[in-house]
Amino acid sequence: QEKSPCLSASLLGEDSEISPEQLYELLKYAALGRSHSAAQPSWCRIRHQTHLAGVMVVIVPEMSQLYFYKYYLQFKHLRKLFQHRFTLAPSTDFLASLYGERANMKPQKAAQGILLGLSERSDLRCDPIIQKYGLKKRGITSYILNSEELVKNDYPMKGFPKCSHYVHTGCDQQRTDRSPLFGLDCEMCLTAKGNEVAHISLVDSQGRCLLNELVKPQGSVVNYRTKFSGITREMLLPVKTQLSDIQTKLKKILPRDAVLVGHSLNNDLHCLEMIHPSVIDTSLLYARSEGRRFKLKFLAKAVLGKEIQCEDVVGHDPGEDARAALELAQFFIEQGPEKVAKLNLEKLLDDKSEKKGQRVQQELNESPHLSKPCFLECLKVTGQEPLLLGRQELDSSSPCQSNPSASNKQILQKALEGVPVSTFGIVQFSLGPETISSQLLAELRRKMGSKLTDMLTVYAGPFEAKFCLKSVEQEFGRCGPIRSVTLLTETYQPYVCIQYEVLEAAQLALETLNGAEVAGSCIKVQRPVTATTLDCDDLIKELELDVENQGVIYVAGLETSLTEEDLEEEFSQLKDLETLFLPKDPQTGKHRNFCFLRFRTVQSTEDALEVINGRSMEGSRLRSRKALAPSHLWRWIWQMNHSSGKRKKMNNKKKPQLLDCEQNLRKKVAKLDKCIKKLYRSLQHNTLCVVVFPGWISGCGSQPGLGLMAIKDDRGRSAC
Repeated sequence: QEKSPCLSASLLGEDSEISPEQLYELLKYAALGRSHSAAQPSWCRIRHQTHLAGVMVVIVPEMSQLYFYKYYLQFKHLRKLFQHRFTLAPSTDFLASLYGERANMKPQKAAQGILLGLSERSDLRCDPIIQKYGLKKRGITSYILNSEELVKNDYPMKGFPKCSHYVHTGCDQQRTDRSPLFGLDCEMCLTAKGNEVAHISLVDSQGRCLLNELVKPQGSVVNYRTKFSGITREMLLPVKTQLSDIQTKLKKILPRDAVLVGHSLNNDLHCLEMIHPSVIDTSLLYARSEGRRFKLKFLAKAVLGKEIQCEDVVGHDPGEDARAALELAQFFIEQGPEKVAKLNLEKLLDDKSEKKGQRVQQELNESPHLSKPCFLECLKVTGQEPLLLGRQELDSSSPCQSNPSASNKQILQKALEGVPVSTFGIVQFSLGPETISSQLLAELRRKMGSKLTDMLTVYAGPFEAKFCLKSVEQEFGRCGPIRSVTLLTETYQPYVCIQYEVLEAAQLALETLNGAEVAGSCIKVQRPVTATTLDCDDLIKELELDVENQGVIYVAGLETSLTEEDLEEEFSQLKDLETLFLPKDPQTGKHRNFCFLRFRTVQSTEDALEVINGRSMEGSRLRSRKALAPSHLWRWIWQMNHSSGKRKKMNNKKKPQLLDCEQNLRKKVAKLDKCIKKLYRSLQHNTLCVVVFPGWISGCGSQPGLGLMAIKDDRGRSAC
């Protein structure tokens, strides 16, 4: 059964921002796997990355986290499709950071690198690599051996007498620079017939092993060559796979435009008794003078920084050798002949200095004029042509095709046409620069702050004339952290205004204390009735159904002295408990009196609520309900709420104009939501989709960005 890729973004309770560079690393790993120095990010794990069908990034440059939660109800598709969200650190040049190190290169440094390169070129022209390939970077087809080179280097060829019984791979389609690369290596034993294959490995362009099998030689074995092949008599005794079986498998696996990569691959093809027309031979690619060749072990160490064919291991690993040869070819194609020549491999070999080899490799990675290629270039080398669409004016370093006059509808149509033929895409939608202004942004922040304040506030009463305010505060404090308690004197009977710090606490107070007896009085608990709270019930309902809140419950009434270890022990009997998050006060660093629990299934979530609230009926201080605020958001709510009092009200003369702008923005947001939904539904099954609202720094202050992620399943929904 095929394994489906899945995101494991343990973001419950995360209050740290993800930088654009961290997002870049995630996208690089998703698109390239472990090749090209792509590492699994620590903040988000992709399980079964090799089964990803593609990656799609959607960017809306003008948007920030504020807009998503201000128009939360309008984003009805976005909030239902994308399970994982994270706060993105605002960036003044998000696109440059996304396109990688090369796009980030400052013009001054880039110019300096060019000048340095010119001064070095005269020395490089004598290098065998430059003499063979020139200075400019080329595509895959430029490094495939031509017919003359195949004959000269003893490759199996159709029509040769000794190859009359050889099997053709059937890969007869014309090669392009997008043709896929496959690494191949065989280990041989010496038999009465000569060299015969005993072990074969084939890897794809991502380094994934497609074939790794022992093969029964046809002739009687004269020498197992265990020191080099790793093959022993005992290993081959149970093997029944014949050479013909391997030939059949290779013909099935290799696409018609496959390019085989190997080190002295002619030997492997002769032992396989197969003919393949398109080959990149790394022993010839890394050219030396006078027909000499570098060993694979040396190239892997000097170029890739990898140790292979270690002396303490008996025999070579054909999978390791096939992968090394593949990565050497990819490195050469990506970096180009000039940068490979600058490694000065001949001198490294003469000096026999491993340390110097590591230093040169480090210089290649770190020097401004030898910067690592952005992963968009790596994609092209591996045969993946990125889809890049947008309407924003970008700087000259950006590879994205832009058209300022294009509408989101036109961009969507182009994207829908490109999705079936692209495994990686960056699509930019826009609300239009005229939509956003500093005045509108300030007004939206003010309204969002007011809405949060109203949603976090409850009124309770009436109380007796001489009631105990402290007992009221204690009772309401069981629902969660209180920001303030105010006694209202405007009413005939005493009422109390309680303002909480988290949404769940205010909602829990409404649900559990309305109609309850508190401080000797049967009280009513309600939110303030304002324009911002008229849709509060709808908003609360949608927040409960939010995909990111599935399986998460809020528990209040904890002793602040308890640690996470204490709580894990207390809740240990709850079935399928996956994660526990105990927040800290942003100012004091002390633990709060509430926590969040995430469960693996919906049923275990319901069972946990029943257990905890059942204890409450029996006298326990704990109270719980389903989570409301997405897990990354509680700190943001705290910041918005605590800064709301500092905001200035808008001049009444400007309000009608801003109201029109806000209504226009609301409509554009709803249309944007539909555009993203259509694009998402057009994606292939198992495609990672990331939506980015970059945030920015404006006259109104830093605006945190927002990222949304999901892997589409075969029903068009989030896979995990």
